[in-house]
Amino acid sequence: MLETTLAGSLPKPSWLAQSGVLWAPWNVADTALLEAKLDATRLAIAEQERCGLDIVSDGEQARQHFVHGFLVDIDGVDFARKRRIGIRNNRYEADCPTVTGPLKRRRSVHADEARAARAAATRRLKFTLPGPMTIVDTLANEHYRDKVEMAFAFASLLNEEARELQDIGVDVVQFDEPAFNVYMDEVPEWGIEALHRAAEGLTCRTAVHICYGYGIDANIQWKATLGDQWRQYERTFPYLDRSRIDQVSLECAHSRVPLELIALLKTKTVLVGAIDVATDSVETPEEVASTIRAAMKHVDAERIQPCTNCGMAPMARDIAYAKLRALAQGAAIVRKELGR
Repeated sequence: MLETTLAGSLPKPSWLAQSGVLWAPWNVADTALLEAKLDATRLAIAEQERCGLDIVSDGEQARQHFVHGFLVDIDGVDFARKRRIGIRNNRYEADCPTVTGPLKRRRSVHADEARAARAAATRRLKFTLPGPMTIVDTLANEHYRDKVEMAFAFASLLNEEARELQDIGVDVVQFDEPAFNVYMDEVPEWGIEALHRAAEGLTCRTAVHICYGYGIDANIQWKATLGDQWRQYERTFPYLDRSRIDQVSLECAHSRVPLELIALLKTKTVLVGAIDVATDSVETPEEVASTIRAAMKHVDAERIQPCTNCGMAPMARDIAYAKLRALAQGAAIVRKELGR
């Protein structure tokens, strides 16, 4: 009950990549880079277990970015042909690669770090992949008829990858879909079906992570425009509750999401974001416990997994791991209150 986990990414050690930024350049090159990535993956697993998390992650240590990290081994994606485009409905601009031909995996993208993580972890292992809608929102398209056709092409590749991760021993495959909080009309039109295609045939647990983004300036400024109540989840949760995905990961801590909206997830495991990734202030265990108790007014404790609001890649490592310790300790407080 109240098993703790994280949304996905963790800060990378400074010997691996530049600290404090997204799309951080690597500080290691050539053949030494693979070894360094795997060392960082093993270290991230060990640190999470020391913090007391119940379900650990590779921390996305081998990826420069949660989307582009999957794209680097996909034929048809040209990283030499980048275009500056608006993403997340023009919330901010980024230099994005271009799809110039049919999409195909050259090889398994994440098998190396998944094997390293599985060997290092003594607890259940989650592995994250970008969702189809979010991928196509982070690319320029010069080949497919439209973004829907391109999304389903990516969903097929994600499914190949996810099945391999499951065979390696991953317990939870999570698809990250922050675009679900931006293009709400398209979620029921085709977003959930693309997600189903990505998860087709999986027997491990499946999750979708839907948040309001990393703690970067562009996202913080966007949140300031959303008003006193953030009700995006109200439009998508009923559809997700009828979906074939097992778990929904969402943002709660220090957000303006009306917490009663999680009651719309009547059948799912709810990963309640109890750690704010948009601030360096470290939550106390009691603050985490308070968020969990508030969530329990709307969802049974048996269906709650305390989690982080989003990835922590741009954060300082000492702060990130202090927050994970608070997450584990806060959940322990509530479990003790429940006599579990």
